[in-house]
Amino acid sequence: MMSDEQIVEHLRSSNSDYREMEESHHRLDAELETLLQNHTLTPQEELLKKQIQKEKLGKKDRMAGMIREYRVSQGQPTG
Repeated sequence: MMSDEQIVEHLRSSNSDYREMEESHHRLDAELETLLQNHTLTPQEELLKKQIQKEKLGKKDRMAGMIREYRVSQGQPTG
């Protein structure tokens, strides 16, 4: 049975959608870190922060879904 990290490596090398999702997640993470360097956020920055966090979570959920789909397609248990 493949570990999650092995599946991630496989998806990274074979699935452009997964790779793009992961890269986008990393870009959002960097954008959020830059935003959070401000000690006090304006109301607009707070909205942007929440939007970035929501988008990051959505991408993370989709990547986890791709890992689950891969497990199912390989006949591996998902739990």
